[in-house]
Amino acid sequence: MSKVKNRWLIAAAAVGIHISIGSVYAWSVFTKPMTTQLGWDLKSVQLTFSIAILFLGLSAAFLGHFVEKHGPKKAGLLSTIFFGVGIAGSGIAIQVESIYLLYLCYGVLGGIGLGVGYITPVSTLVKWFPDRRGLATGLAIMGFGFASFIGGPLMQKLIMSFGIANTFFILGAIYFIVMLASAMYLSPPPAGWMPAGFQDKLNTGKKKLQADLSQLTANEAVKTRRFWYLWIMLFINVSCGIAVISVASPMAQEIVGMSPVAAAAVVGLIGLFNGAGRIAWASLSDYIGRPNTYTAFFIIQIIAFFLLPNITSVLLFQVTLYLIMTCYGGGFASIPAYIGDMFGTKQLGAIHGYILTAWAAAGLAGPIFAAWVRETTGSYTGTLSVFAGMFIIALLVSLFIRSDIRQLRGQQAAQASGMTKAG
Repeated sequence: MSKVKNRWLIAAAAVGIHISIGSVYAWSVFTKPMTTQLGWDLKSVQLTFSIAILFLGLSAAFLGHFVEKHGPKKAGLLSTIFFGVGIAGSGIAIQVESIYLLYLCYGVLGGIGLGVGYITPVSTLVKWFPDRRGLATGLAIMGFGFASFIGGPLMQKLIMSFGIANTFFILGAIYFIVMLASAMYLSPPPAGWMPAGFQDKLNTGKKKLQADLSQLTANEAVKTRRFWYLWIMLFINVSCGIAVISVASPMAQEIVGMSPVAAAAVVGLIGLFNGAGRIAWASLSDYIGRPNTYTAFFIIQIIAFFLLPNITSVLLFQVTLYLIMTCYGGGFASIPAYIGDMFGTKQLGAIHGYILTAWAAAGLAGPIFAAWVRETTGSYTGTLSVFAGMFIIALLVSLFIRSDIRQLRGQQAAQASGMTKAG
């Protein structure tokens, strides 16, 4: 009988993959050196990041079934190859000074690696942590949020020491090794596996394992109303959050008169609270439940977005902004556990992939919408008020989904009662 793997090492492997692919959030480190050295305009360079996020969403949606069919190890290896080759290939694009080759390597190939790498460890971890589903997904996705903190300074030093092209070659090699080692350790738990001592706690009643509401395939899940409730909630949470990230510096300068240097420091701390919110909210969701967690996100952000334009205190402005960022990160980290609760773990990776199309759509819509409202109204007050209104819609959706949950719980109870009588 083969030895069962350590689930905490599985979690470490998941973090290894997410910290590598999450370096995409530090893309802005490359923008100034590229525009200065190669003469490319800022919009062209920024388009690389947009293409990568677009292909993240598309590959997560279309390759989710690959993850379920071939398992986390093969899916992890596929992600490693695409991401590693994409990053290293970006170095060649810089050497030959081809922006289109950069789009292909970093945007398309790197983006595909991003999408597969994002969903693979998460769907595996949920199966290893039936007792702490939120904590497990929070751990992995926290790695993605914190990656820019680790990757950003490293990239800056490498560019200064070795140049842009060599930085991509070095990073490509580092990420390939870390992701390869992580992917090789990933595997699902044996059938019927439970954490040590957890079965005894269930038998004695010390712990209660909440049964999943259903066990659906990805294609069955997308036909349900609750799938689209989750999609809308994630879309609104990401749209507003990513829009705030995109305008955080000028908004801080306009609303509370912060200096450009101080506003830049705020942008740096946003990443910290984004990452911290992922582990904090996802862990909390194990205790208060996923429906309550999402309702809390939206209540907090309705208040925060209405208050933000009227705040005059620099400290209070920052606290409010960082609170919004914890909800933004927490939304990403809590959604896989919510999917598991609603649809089971049969094809969690594929369903997660479909849900992440909300991220791809929000990544395009959020910043463009924020800029449009700012230009139309002449201030960020209008933008923030519109976002507060969107969160009211999200709050209503978070309440509507509860009726579906009650209905499914009722069906479960009826089935259990029927089985007891038949027995």
